[in-house]
Amino acid sequence: MDTPAAVPRPLRRDAELNRLRIMAAAREVFAERGLEATLDDVARQAGLGVGTVYRRFPNKEALVDALFEEGFGRVVAAAERSLENPDAWAGMVNLVTELAEIQAADRGLRDIMLSEAYGRDRVAQLRDRIKPMLEQAVERAQRQGGLRADFRAADVPALLMMIAMTVEFGRDVRPEVWRRYLTMLLDGISARRDHPTRLPEPELDDDDMHEAMHAWPRLRWTTPTSTPEKRGPKVLSSEV
Repeated sequence: MDTPAAVPRPLRRDAELNRLRIMAAAREVFAERGLEATLDDVARQAGLGVGTVYRRFPNKEALVDALFEEGFGRVVAAAERSLENPDAWAGMVNLVTELAEIQAADRGLRDIMLSEAYGRDRVAQLRDRIKPMLEQAVERAQRQGGLRADFRAADVPALLMMIAMTVEFGRDVRPEVWRRYLTMLLDGISARRDHPTRLPEPELDDDDMHEAMHAWPRLRWTTPTSTPEKRGPKVLSSEV
């Protein structure tokens, strides 16, 4: 007689509440600091002991994988909306703008979208899913004459990387200045240049530039290493 497969027990109420607190804290910490933040940082933000965090998530990659599933859903939804727009060029502009907005608002999601150090399987799944959608969006915009003929879907990540650097450079001085440069980039990939698009943000003046450059050495724009985070202490008690 076959032994019935074990059914995972649901988390106790206090354990589930702790998991939700950890997820909420991680969302805030990673959005602000990116993936350089540690599980210790998340534990402090959540007001929990670090052992409790490690019981729910054995390493940072496990937490990142759980946390950014929702973020990846937003990326896919943006691509779907682009394809539903009857004006393919407007859909392309909206798509690139939405992706830039997502990255500007959430540094952690930006880090994981632009590297493979954490959540590698999840990133691969996202890229496999969104690549044909980007290709379709590009083909539609070119067929309708809105997008320059030599643009490729593979150029989109590079555009987003440029904007990500601008987000970092201006975030302490003019957090929305990246929109100015995104507008310039979009004009650059447009096949129609009858007149330039009105820039939504003024340039960085001398004082802004000085302040941004002064802060720049303190910014840590680094790609997270692939070295796994040190595991937490072995838990012997039944603490949640």
